[in-house]
Parts: sequence; structure tokens; C-alpha cells
Amino acid sequence: MDAVTAAENLPTEAAKSGKLRRRKLLLLAIPAAIFLLLGAGLWFSGGLPPLLGTGQQGSKQSAEAAPVYVDIPEIVTNLGGAGRRPSYVKFQAKVELARAQDAAAVKERMPRIVDMFQTYMREVRPEELRDSAGTYRLREELIARADIALAPVQVSDVLFAELLVQ
Repeated sequence: MDAVTAAENLPTEAAKSGKLRRRKLLLLAIPAAIFLLLGAGLWFSGGLPPLLGTGQQGSKQSAEAAPVYVDIPEIVTNLGGAGRRPSYVKFQAKVELARAQDAAAVKERMPRIVDMFQTYMREVRPEELRDSAGTYRLREELIARADIALAPVQVSDVLFAELLVQ
């Protein structure tokens, strides 16, 4: 009977060890899942950066590094291209600077910026400015020319207030 009793107890011991493994797994998985859910909730609600001490520094830096905009005078010039009739462009823009100290240097060098912009615009064909991709390329070219004209000053962006092509 000992062999029969041992054979009967074997499945119950295996069942007990399986239940024990599941309990251990649950005891490890439940706290990990709770921890992950709490972290995700804090992250997506915006509560984690202040707890880590990064929220206040970011707001101080953004207040100190507010961009500065300098107006560029209105420019009206003819466009390049050997067409039947002349085409003209009229635009007014602003130069975005990262530092407020650079605004005075930009105003001093404004004639150089206007000259570089007009010289470039005389080479642009009207077809190049018909779509948004052309406007984007124009913006990139003007940023590059403004960076050259303002050598140590970094230009973040050129923003169009008005852009008319006739």
C-alpha cells in the first residue's frame, strides 16, 4: 500500500508546488505592476518632474530664455527669371533671436541684412514661391544669410508677417 499511497500523494504534491509557484509569482508581479502603474500615472499627469526637482528649473530656464523678435523693414523687389512680364515679391519678416542682448547688434547691422535678403530674392523665380515647400526653402535660405550677416549672433528663425508674390 505504500506504493499506492505514494502514487496518490504525488499529484497532490505537484498541484501544491504549482500553486506555490503561482503565489510567489503573484507576490512579485503585483507590486511591480502597481509600481509601474503609479510611475506611468505620475509621468502622464505631469506630477513626476516636480517630484524629481526638474519642473522648477525648466520653468526658470524658459522664462530666462524667452525669444526676442526684431522687425525687418518691408522689402519689395523683383524676382528673377526670364518671363514675359516682371514678377515682384513683397514681404515683411521678423528675426527670432535666442538672447535679448543680441537685438542691438541686429539693429546695427540691419542694412546688411536687407541687402543680403534683396540680393537673394532677385535670384528666386516666382514658381519657387508658389507652394509651402518653396516658402520653407525661402525661410531656410534667409536664416542662413542672416547668420552670415550677423556673424557671432545666432538667428533661431525668420518669421514671415507678410509674403506676397505678384
